Amino acid sequence: MTQDSEDKKGFRLPLFQGILPLDRSGLGSDILAGFTLAALAIPGTMGYTKIIGTPVITGLYTILIPMSLYAVFGSSRHLSVGADSATAAVVAAGLAGMAVRGSNEWLALCSLLALMAAVMMFSARVLRLGFLADFLSRTVLTGFMTGVGVQVALLEVSGLLGLQRTSNEPLKEIVHDLRLLGESNLYAVGVSLAVLVVIIGGKRISAKIPGGLIAVVAAIAVSWSLNLGAHLETLGAVPSGLPTLGLPHVDWSWALVEKLLPIAFACFVVILAQSAATSRAYAAKYSDRFDENVDMVGLGMANLGAGLSGTFIVNGSPTNTAMVDGGGGRSQVSQLTTCVLVLLVLLFLTGPLAHLPTAVLSAIVFLVAVKMIDVQGMRRIFVEARAEFWVALLTAATVVVVGVEQGIILAMVLSLVDHVRRGYRGTNVVIVADKRKKGWQTVPLSTPQHIAPGLMVYLFSHSLYYANAGQFADEVLRLATSKAQPPLAWLCIEAAAIGDLDFSAAAMLRDTSALLKQQGIRLVFANVSAPVRDQFDRHGISEAIGSDAFYGSVHAVVATYEKQCAAPLENTAEGGGPAHS
Repeated sequence: MTQDSEDKKGFRLPLFQGILPLDRSGLGSDILAGFTLAALAIPGTMGYTKIIGTPVITGLYTILIPMSLYAVFGSSRHLSVGADSATAAVVAAGLAGMAVRGSNEWLALCSLLALMAAVMMFSARVLRLGFLADFLSRTVLTGFMTGVGVQVALLEVSGLLGLQRTSNEPLKEIVHDLRLLGESNLYAVGVSLAVLVVIIGGKRISAKIPGGLIAVVAAIAVSWSLNLGAHLETLGAVPSGLPTLGLPHVDWSWALVEKLLPIAFACFVVILAQSAATSRAYAAKYSDRFDENVDMVGLGMANLGAGLSGTFIVNGSPTNTAMVDGGGGRSQVSQLTTCVLVLLVLLFLTGPLAHLPTAVLSAIVFLVAVKMIDVQGMRRIFVEARAEFWVALLTAATVVVVGVEQGIILAMVLSLVDHVRRGYRGTNVVIVADKRKKGWQTVPLSTPQHIAPGLMVYLFSHSLYYANAGQFADEVLRLATSKAQPPLAWLCIEAAAIGDLDFSAAAMLRDTSALLKQQGIRLVFANVSAPVRDQFDRHGISEAIGSDAFYGSVHAVVATYEKQCAAPLENTAEGGGPAHS
């Protein structure tokens, strides 16, 4: 759906975009992919509860209602929505000190954050802010995800060793673990190593082998038969049945909302960027339609369902989405199949989970975290863009040393700074005659030439505003005083790329035209768009340079100059025009 068509129809609520039209021939593959996703997501979501500090059952709740709601309201046919390590880490770091980790109050705050993220998603949809996802550059996103991976992996070392976690600060916690290394629980270490071997070994054999599920089932069986609960920590009784719907039980106040607002906003940014990037990639792969604004409704509904069903924030998962795609899933039918399977687990199979050693979940989360550490991506950035590598590394270090919430804020700031640094100073050139091709070409400003004797054409490649107005003035005046012969009579600004003009730039243009006039040089413009021409009129620039100083093309400027000036146009090519015109 295009933005124009949506404007004509007005705001409406599209449904089932991820399912319809239903491909009956691929229905079997979608259902099988749903089984594959369940095999991965069930142990994975239980592992994420260790990151965020909520009961294991809440991990299954993130699949049941939120995934179903996204399947109905979302735009992507491929995106798998559920628990996510990045947002879980943001919430865990942000709530530290606000409540006792794992308590009912802690869980209620997690659910409230999901509701706040939903409200932000709906607000962004109304304001059509889907484009904000484009302002987290791949560089800082790579650094952020790498930092989250390092942080989560370090925090899970205590679980692998059977030690009690004492802090949410990764560096402090790893030092604590090293000091107590001799007190490690050998049963927990053995279970952790066995899980790592099963999952890694299974992937070596085939990516489709559900190593996590095999490890969970095997660990439950061994723990029950050998009574491992007497030697290491297990989950204990896990409640069965469906989640209770309702608002979180918190002390509702604006003070609490204000305190949670930065955490919710950080999660909102992560959800928007990660989900949009994943959905866009798969939509391009299969030439499917995808609307970021509609997708925000789906993500908002998913988080609304999470908040009302007593669980935590959900996000689009690149890992789960890739698993569904690899299993042959091509629509949200796969996700709905997974929801049905989780419903059956919640109703009939929570009893055996009581025997599951917590070390199993630590091992699963540890592997997920290690996979998030994008060494190849960081190395590629280092090779191709050294300056951007240091930005990515700074983002990763901030996540590990300071915190996830601060890391995502830094990532946003650095992305915007990088965008401004790259965008505000364009690479401007001079258009000159190309005798060999009987047309025009461009040359650097360092070697300016006349397109015709006494006429120079300067191509400015960006909108004009306060940040680059000085660059424009410096380059124009430098061209005006260049030693190219004969002396300059006209200076033409090729303005096709100028899409906007602010107050500072307008003042600069008036001053520059006056300086050129004092030197006997006429300033003219080519390819000025109608909206920009209106701005020229409003700011008094048209009056300053004359209403006849605007031309529809560079060719028209050259033709008029040829008629009005006595200098021969020996260097002017016949016909044609620059490649960009």
